[in-house]
Amino acid sequence: MLKRKEKYRVAVTGATGLVGEEMIEILQERKFPIETLSLFASERSVGKSYPFLEDEVVVQALDQADFSRIDLVLGATSSALAKAYAPKTLKAGCVLIDNSSAFRMEPLVPLIVPEANGDLVLTHQGIIANPNCSTAQMVVALKPLHDAAKLRRVMVTTFQSVSGTGREAIEELMQQTKAILSFQELEHNVYSEQIAFNCIVNWDCDPETGDTEEETKIIAETKKILGEPDLRVSATTVRVPVFRSHAQSVTIETEKKLSLNEARALLSEAPGITVLDDPARKIYATPLDTVGQDNVYVGRVREDRSTINGLHLWVVADNLRKGAALNAIQIAERLIATLH
Repeated sequence: MLKRKEKYRVAVTGATGLVGEEMIEILQERKFPIETLSLFASERSVGKSYPFLEDEVVVQALDQADFSRIDLVLGATSSALAKAYAPKTLKAGCVLIDNSSAFRMEPLVPLIVPEANGDLVLTHQGIIANPNCSTAQMVVALKPLHDAAKLRRVMVTTFQSVSGTGREAIEELMQQTKAILSFQELEHNVYSEQIAFNCIVNWDCDPETGDTEEETKIIAETKKILGEPDLRVSATTVRVPVFRSHAQSVTIETEKKLSLNEARALLSEAPGITVLDDPARKIYATPLDTVGQDNVYVGRVREDRSTINGLHLWVVADNLRKGAALNAIQIAERLIATLH
């Protein structure tokens, strides 16, 4: 059982991946109260070191990790690996805040976005789940509107950067772009189709609904985080040739009508949101604007005139930060703040 301390023994699993490296940076930036930091990854990364504060931390093998000397584990591995080592963290009595999809829909595992349902952190039984990156940024924007006017329906189309797929996807986009501009033949290995100068769908569909795995996650996770199992949610996810940060076109219907000024005011006053919305001056957020930023950016707040009580939103955020690493660390911060 995790108890309140001045400093905590923290571990990052999958430390050499994009999200793991981001976690290391954010722990330093936010001055998380750390007694010791342990980094774990696969055998091929053992021995690699990362500067942390005034020290160098060497990566150790995940399959040999001793979690009995750890208080908090920030998980940035695949679902398969998370399921493999989670029993060890539970046995050791530390808390796992996991970024994979392994435990998100488990009934007894809280799925947390601190701005939306951070009060649930103490309901954990050893594991807290971090949502899908697209879900995380969207519910930050939805929560204040839901609290004020109660959501009836959410429709989202995402424009997701390649960093959400990992380092190899970034390299593939770079290589394909260079090849096209050099009039050379290009290859694709990470995605089934060319991503450079293209927009694609990851075709891992549910044979019954036609929804991709990403779309299914957004639908189910949004309902769970907002505590609204009957909320109508639909999603279309698109991978675009952008290196970092996801953008979303979100349309909502609410029970109570919100004027545009009311909606903008609610969003402006909510934690974790920056409103950039000035059509006259052509001001709105782009993925490039949000790289390295902690907040979720909302703009293009418009009335959906095709329905009653409808609004359109443009939502953009850094998927490696708020969509993954930052959200996990915010969960950890919220957790230790509530300990006795």
